[in-house]
Amino acid sequence: MGVSDNSTGLLLAVLSSGFIGTSFILKKKGLKRAAASTGFGAGHGGYTYLQEPLWWAGMITMIVGEAANFVAYAYAPAVLVTPLGALSIIVSAVLAHFLLKERLKRLGVLGCVSCIVGSIVIVIHAPSEHTPNSVQEIWNLAIEPAFLIYVAATLSLVAALVMHFEPRHGQTNILIYLGICSLMGSLTVVSIKAIGIAVKLTLEGISQISYPQTWVFVTVAVLCVITQLNYLNKALDTFNTAIVSPIYYVMFTSLTIIASVIMFKDWKDQKASDIVSEICGFITVLSGTIILHSTREQEPSSPTGNVTWYDQNPIKSVEEDEHLITVHNSDYFD
Repeated sequence: MGVSDNSTGLLLAVLSSGFIGTSFILKKKGLKRAAASTGFGAGHGGYTYLQEPLWWAGMITMIVGEAANFVAYAYAPAVLVTPLGALSIIVSAVLAHFLLKERLKRLGVLGCVSCIVGSIVIVIHAPSEHTPNSVQEIWNLAIEPAFLIYVAATLSLVAALVMHFEPRHGQTNILIYLGICSLMGSLTVVSIKAIGIAVKLTLEGISQISYPQTWVFVTVAVLCVITQLNYLNKALDTFNTAIVSPIYYVMFTSLTIIASVIMFKDWKDQKASDIVSEICGFITVLSGTIILHSTREQEPSSPTGNVTWYDQNPIKSVEEDEHLITVHNSDYFD
C-alpha cells in the first residue's frame, strides 16, 4: 500500500517545524552577537547581522525548513500543514531555555503538551487534498471575488501598518512587526501552494512552466517572503524570542487558514463534525501557545544610560517622599 498524500505532507510538515524552530534560535543568537559588536541592531534599522555567520546558519536552517514546508503544501491541505507549525514553537522554546537562557517554567510544559494534542486532533480530522489539474485552475480560484476581497483587505492593512503604525509604535508594540509578517505570510502560503502544485504536476509530466500564471505566483511569493524576513528580523531583534514565536504562530496560522479556506475551499466537502473538531484542535494549539507566552520570562531591558540620584534629607519628616532624578540620555556619559 502506497503512502497517501496527506501522510507525505504530514511527515514533511513535522520535519519543517524542527528546522524552523531551530532557525529562530540561531538567528536570534546571530542578531544578538551583531548588535553586541556594533551597538546597532536590526530593530533600529541596522543590517550588520548579514556579516554574522551564526545568523546565516539560522537562515540556511530556515530555508531547509521552508523547503520541506513548501513540498508539504503540494501534498496536503493548508489546514493540515500550517497548524503543525506549532511544533516549531516547542522546539524554539526548549532550545531558548538552554541556549538563550530564556527560562521555560514548568507550566510551559503544559503549553507544549497542548500544542501536541491539538496538532494530533487536527491531523486526525484533516480533509484530504484535492490537487488541481493545472495552474490555470488555481488561477481561476485566485481571481474569484471572495479571495480578491481578502487580498485587497490584506494589502490595505499592510500599507497602514508600514506607513503609519510602524514609525510610531514599531519598537513598543510587537503586533506591528508580526502583523505585517502574518498578513504577507498568508499570501505567501497560497502562492507557495500554487507553485508546489505546479512543480508536482510538471514532475508528473504535465508541464506548467509555460503558463504565465505560474510566474505570477512565483513573483508574489518572492516579494512576500522578502517582506516577511525583513520584519521578522526586526521583531526578533526587538522582542523576546519566547514572545515572538507563539504570537507569530497564532497570527500567521489563523490568517493562512482563512486565506486557504477562501481560495482553495478546503472545507467544502467536509462534514460539520470534522470541521468543528479541526477548529477545536486549533483552539487547543492556540491555548498552548498562550500558556507558553504567559509563562516565559520577559527579556530584560538594557540599563545603559540610566542613572538615578536619591535626594533624601534625614531631618525631613518621615511622611515626605524621596526625590528621584533620573537621566536617560546617554550623552551625559560622554
